[in-house]
Amino acid sequence: MNGRWKVALLLVVVSVLAGCASTTLKDSWADPTYTRGAFKKWIVVGVGASSVGTRTLEDVMVAKLKARGVDAVPGYRYLAERRATEQELDGAVVASGADGLMMVHLRRVQTRTQVTQTMVPGPAYPGFGWYGVYGGWYSVPEVRQYDIATVETTVYEVYGKKLVWSGVTETFDPRSVAQEAPQFSDVVLDALAQRGIAPPARS
Repeated sequence: MNGRWKVALLLVVVSVLAGCASTTLKDSWADPTYTRGAFKKWIVVGVGASSVGTRTLEDVMVAKLKARGVDAVPGYRYLAERRATEQELDGAVVASGADGLMMVHLRRVQTRTQVTQTMVPGPAYPGFGWYGVYGGWYSVPEVRQYDIATVETTVYEVYGKKLVWSGVTETFDPRSVAQEAPQFSDVVLDALAQRGIAPPARS
């Protein structure tokens, strides 16, 4: 084996996992006593990200709700960019005329590392027979890093401030809010539709 191959086999290949991002619902809870059906109007409030990110997410979720046949408004129409007081949040919800409040909270973004073994070809041993080919493959460790964004979504019935649904989603290797928000919204709304809290997607 020449020196070039020896060096290659000692290197650790470091790369960023470039697969398609995906959002999954990891856990959820629904109030079993809630029987009022799908809300007629929603206010969507993003929490815990940049103002640009929250506005983008609110707009996408509002558009997805409207596509399902219900009215919806983004929270930024009624709230200042700074953190609102309880009284200001209450006033915004009432002013919106919504009967359902959705709050979307980015809990954390974690960087994870995955180590796998990749077989790579090397120079075959000289001589006859199959062992020359068999012995010419080597295992090289490959280190992949990727992010996981964890988001908690809670839904309240405005009358009585009653929590009716909560869910935790994870988005694999998120790229930006604008790119991930549509799929995230679909995952959350499909889960709500199964509980009768939001209407199903139109075909």
